[in-house]
Amino acid sequence: TVVAVGLDGKLIGLLAVADTLKEDSVDAVRELKNMGLKTIMLTGDNRATADAIAAKVGIGEVYAEVMPDEKVKKVILAQKKYGMVAMVGDGINDAPALAQANVGVAIGTGTDIAIESGDIILVRGELSGLVTAINLSPATFDKIRMGLFWAFFYNVVAIPLAVLGFLHPVVA
Repeated sequence: TVVAVGLDGKLIGLLAVADTLKEDSVDAVRELKNMGLKTIMLTGDNRATADAIAAKVGIGEVYAEVMPDEKVKKVILAQKKYGMVAMVGDGINDAPALAQANVGVAIGTGTDIAIESGDIILVRGELSGLVTAINLSPATFDKIRMGLFWAFFYNVVAIPLAVLGFLHPVVA
């Protein structure tokens, strides 16, 4: 983004301001694509900035200059088109879309309202944490299923043994 600098009504210079990428962003987006996930950039930034960042990280579908209420509409459209949608955001303008998404992923270095709106908070602010969370979720569900199985199995065995007097009811 170019910013004009003036003094006494005259242009005295131009400043170029650029967003910097976090070191892990390119690798994280590549990993998400390798998992078969669709990546879309949805930003309030201007078109030139959004396109430049998207090109660096390898995102092909970009929506720029999007207002907060329009972000929610874009998330709803993505849900209709793709099903489950995860939204990653860090700003106050992202909070409504984070809440609308099936999974809101807040960058922990962002605004408090974005963090409050997120289902997952990437505390270090690194996008690679999203890849880790996605990889961890099947293992978490496996543990939950295993716990439910053993609880059910134990009750199916222990309650009849308690009824028949072979096991103390407190243990059952």
